[in-house]
Parts: sequence; C-alpha cells; structure tokens
Amino acid sequence: MYTIIDVETTGQGNRITEISIFKYDGNQVIDEFTSLVNPEIPIPPYITALTGIDDAMVADAPTFSEVADAVLAITEGTIFVAHSVNFDYNVIRNEFKTIGIDFTRRKLCTVRLSRKLLPGYKSYSLGKLCSNLSITIQGRHRARGDAEATVILFELLLSQEDSEQVFRDFLKKSSKEATLPPHLPSSVFNNIPNAPGIYYFKNKKGKVIYVGKAKDLKKRVLGHFYNKTEKELNLCRETADIDFELSGSELIALLMEDAAIKHYFPEYNQASKRQPKAYAIFKYEDRHGIVHLAYNALKLTPNPLLTFYNITDCRQFLEKLCTQFELCPKYCHLQEGVSQCSHFKIKTCHGVCRDLEAVSSYNNRVSKALHYITEASQDVVLKEKGRHLDEAGFILIKNGVYLGYGFIEGSEQITNQDELEPFLIPQKDNVDIQKFLRRHIML
Repeated sequence: MYTIIDVETTGQGNRITEISIFKYDGNQVIDEFTSLVNPEIPIPPYITALTGIDDAMVADAPTFSEVADAVLAITEGTIFVAHSVNFDYNVIRNEFKTIGIDFTRRKLCTVRLSRKLLPGYKSYSLGKLCSNLSITIQGRHRARGDAEATVILFELLLSQEDSEQVFRDFLKKSSKEATLPPHLPSSVFNNIPNAPGIYYFKNKKGKVIYVGKAKDLKKRVLGHFYNKTEKELNLCRETADIDFELSGSELIALLMEDAAIKHYFPEYNQASKRQPKAYAIFKYEDRHGIVHLAYNALKLTPNPLLTFYNITDCRQFLEKLCTQFELCPKYCHLQEGVSQCSHFKIKTCHGVCRDLEAVSSYNNRVSKALHYITEASQDVVLKEKGRHLDEAGFILIKNGVYLGYGFIEGSEQITNQDELEPFLIPQKDNVDIQKFLRRHIML
C-alpha cells in the first residue's frame, strides 16, 4: 500500500500551507486527503506568486496539529511516495515533531525511480518529466495537482518491465536510494572512497555549490543526506554530482578545502565576513633590565614576534614557552598585578621575581626562547600520510610563509628541503591558513 504525497510550504521555515495525500493500493486510488493548512506564520510574496496561496486563503484553514490525526491515519502502514521524497517527508516529519509525535514511514522517491526505470530524459523535475510523458498537471505548484500527477507517474513506473525488482531493491533497508539526493546517481555516491580528502557538491549545471573536508569522505558525504536542517535539505535538493580529491591526511584536507572555498566561493559555504582579531607576542626590557615576553592585539603591538588569531592559542603558547624555558609567569604576563609569581600550573620559575636569580641568568633563558620562536616560525616541513601506502605527503613553510603541500612516491630519495619543490603543489598563504598551521606547529 502506498500514499502518494505532495506539500506546499512557506519556503523559509518550510511550514506547510497545503497537503494532498492519495492512498494507492497498486491498482487504483482508494482514499484521498487534501487540505489547506494554516502555517501560523506569514507566507512570503514569492511563494504566493508561485503557488497562488496567500495569508487570506489559509487564515481559516486548520493548523497542522488539527489535521495530524488524518495524516497519521491515511499513511499508517503505507510506503510514503513523493517526487523528491526527502523534502516532503522531512517537512511532514518536522511538523509532527513540533507537536511531539515521531513520524516514521518507509520511503520511495519517484525522481530516483524515474531515473532508473525511465532513463534518458534531460530533466526529471515533475513539470518537465510530466510534459515529456504527456501527463497533464491540473494545478501546477498546488498540492493536489502535483500529487495527482505523481500518482499517474507512479502508475507508469509500476508498469515498467523491471519495476518489481527495482522497487524491491529501493525498499531494502541497506539501500541508500531513499537517502540520496533525488538528482544524484547512486553510482556517483558508490564511487566515493572511505579515505581522507575534500569533496565538491555540484548542481545540474556542474557549478560547485559546496566544498567540504573529511577523514572519511563517504561517511561525511552520507552525513549530509541524513541532516534535516533546512540548509542541508536545500543543498541536497540541488546536488546532481559529487567530485572528490584524496588528501592522505586530515590536515592536508583542511588546506585543500580552504583553497577550494576561496577559489569557487560556493553558495552553501559560510564564508567569513570579517577578519578574525589578531594577537601578537612581543618583548620589551623594563627599568631593571629584565626582558619581558608579553602579548596584545596585533595593531597595538610594537615589533611583533609571532601572530595568533585566537587569544587562547596565544596564551597557551606563552605557557608552553614559560614551562619549556623555565621562565617566570609574571614576566611572561600570564599573571598581572602580582609582586611575585604564583601560577597555578607553571612552577618552573627560578625566583627572578623574588630576587633569587640574577637578571642575566634569567635573560639568557629568555634569549633561548626568542631563538626558538624565530626558528619555529621560519622553515618548516610537516610530514603527513600520502594518498596510498607507497606515498608520503608534506606541507612546506619557508621564511614563515606557507608555500603549499605535495606528495612524494616512496621510491624518491629526498635529502634536503630544496628537493621537495618539484613535488610541491603551490598554494597562496592567507590569514586562515596561518591560523590553522600556527596552532598545529606551535601547540
């Protein structure tokens, strides 16, 4: 038994404005429920222009909670069928969730079924597919008109030669067919490996609309399809293809993702609208000749030694220096307004703040810390895993500037940093990359 369903919504927020359900026994429609629904929020003008449903039409209509029992009754024990089923199913499921009811039904998508049983069409949108199949829609973008047309399409799908096996395969619990975006071929998803890398969601025109990274590409991509937020539902509805690149490691994937986002500016990636506040470590000598290490906002810092884009990272790095080189927390400005240090975690001070250590001896260790800062922020090669067992990955930083990443076959003999450059995939340095790498290298 099937229930073939269509809903119209408010768009933003996806509250239902109209619902139509046809109960179908495999041969004929045996029941129907259709109703306008008061969404209890204003209907945007662009939705009214598309559907013809406005606030006045639904003012006296029942709310979803008032039609919920009817929806439960007609769909009980049936397979939920819709064109782009995940959209309609999740809209209805979310409406039930707001009234404290868990709505669960098995699903079939007539877009994915049509791609399998009626291959070769340029578009599988309901309007274009019905036009190509000579199915008349009486009332496009109204719930009853679209649901009735889907019934006719569903009958046609059932009559196809291999339909019984296809339906059985789609309904298997192990099948991802009801989970995948309607326009995404299952072969594309099946080709994605369980390995680190970045992935590109593309629309029907081949435009990149989202870029992500993962240590397990297939698992992460599948996670998008189970996410029920409005943004993820819209992203999945537009996704018609997924491309990927292997990275070998999660850190290289992060660098690849940043470069791809800045290249494509995908509409579903949240690009930062403001630069993160920068902090810097600097040094100065007080009137007693003691060299201090301190930090402040970058724009207020004279001769910065090292820049961070998170105040916590900045303090943690100073704590590390203080412990490693046995410095005084007071003179590293980890404690302010005290005559002597008494840090809860750092107990390595030799007593310079209590006149128990010569200033020259203390400053000598500060000089070593400063040398460490200089060395650590100059030439760095980070070794990472490769994309396969006989390969290694690397990240190259020279003179404090990120140059890019690369991959080397295990048969190559590398004896110095200069020999890495032929294998380098050059990348642009930027604030975000500095933030990622600083945290990785210094902490």
